[in-house]
Amino acid sequence: QVQLVESGGGLVQAGGSLRLSCAASGSFFSINAMGWYRQAPGKQRELVATMTNYADSVKGRFTISGDNAKNTVYLQMNSLKPEDTAVYYCKCTTVIGRTYWGQGTQVTVSS
Repeated sequence: QVQLVESGGGLVQAGGSLRLSCAASGSFFSINAMGWYRQAPGKQRELVATMTNYADSVKGRFTISGDNAKNTVYLQMNSLKPEDTAVYYCKCTTVIGRTYWGQGTQVTVSS
């Protein structure tokens, strides 16, 4: 069992920056991969970034990183746009193929 808790969301003006954090607890030694997803109102949840891949819409603006000592994954978001407004979710998959999601954190970018 893995628990994920996101933080760092908020309201920011276009062009601004935010850093999201996702702290893992529980059986984190079983984690195989972690990533960030987002879901805007009326839209499907979409991939934002994994350690090996970024959505085209965020390339060059967002950076994913991890701190193994803190069992935490970060998403640094720069040059934010109104279309980045969404609930951002952390996801992990374990070595046995189970998937866990965090509760989400709201990011709102005003124009």
